[in-house]
Amino acid sequence: MSSSNRLFTVIGILALLAIGAMAGVLGYITFVGGSGEASAPISAPTLALETATPASSLLETQVAELQADADASSTQVAELSAQVEQLQSENATLVAGASAAQAATEVPAVEPTAVPPTATPVPPTATAEPVAAADVRLFRIVSEESEVSFTLTEDLRGVFTTVVGVTDQVAGDILVDVNNPAGSRMGELRINARTLTTDNEFRNRAIRSEILQSSSDAYEFISFTPTALEGLPDSVSVGDAITFTVTGDLKIREITQSVTFEVTATLVSDDRLEGTASATVTRTQYDLQIPSVPGVANVSDEVQLQLQFVANRVEA
Repeated sequence: MSSSNRLFTVIGILALLAIGAMAGVLGYITFVGGSGEASAPISAPTLALETATPASSLLETQVAELQADADASSTQVAELSAQVEQLQSENATLVAGASAAQAATEVPAVEPTAVPPTATPVPPTATAEPVAAADVRLFRIVSEESEVSFTLTEDLRGVFTTVVGVTDQVAGDILVDVNNPAGSRMGELRINARTLTTDNEFRNRAIRSEILQSSSDAYEFISFTPTALEGLPDSVSVGDAITFTVTGDLKIREITQSVTFEVTATLVSDDRLEGTASATVTRTQYDLQIPSVPGVANVSDEVQLQLQFVANRVEA
């Protein structure tokens, strides 16, 4: 066999090995990725219908503040009385001295300085302004009318591509205190990552098998547990669109990171709440590795997350 033939043989063997290895990777992703069907209907821990800051507590706080003001006024009155008594004592001393001098020199007596009578201001009565009755409503996300999505970019076969993955499998409770929005709360949000789909089935299987590993029962769900709501208004009425932030712990697989969502929500009726929430995370934060497959390159590190939700009022 000539050297050129041997070279072609080696190249052919290497090509076959490469093709076999790639076919193995593709076959593995296809097999392990599964069908993307949820193991169970989506659900999340529920909240109790109660307010974090009841009206009675607000009334007690206002009464305590007014009582503190009254105590401060009483202190000021006592200080003023002490000053008046001191002036009276000094005036009496002055009058006594003048009388003695008059007796010695036989000059007209000095008229005593008039001291105004002691004024005792009456401290204000501690009264609180009426507090609006509590109006706390429990809303539950309607999966069929809501959507969670992620957006990133990649080069697919040399073409810059925007990738969007979506699912309606999201659940969670929102407790709205209409008369005291600062007392509102959000329960844990839960998303079924296994059901996220893009416009490419092979990519979907790669997400489930290699990236999010959501085909595994241990990593089927992504959770977001709120820890702080900030920027809420003093009150909210039907039709008002309010903006605020929600910070919480976003868990993907075994990694949890603090993430802040920008939220816009509208109480469209007494029984319906609608809104959006968005945040940006990175694949690096969650160690989300892209498998090496032909035609895919330059996958962005930044990932945009968005929730479009509809929540209906429920009874506890």
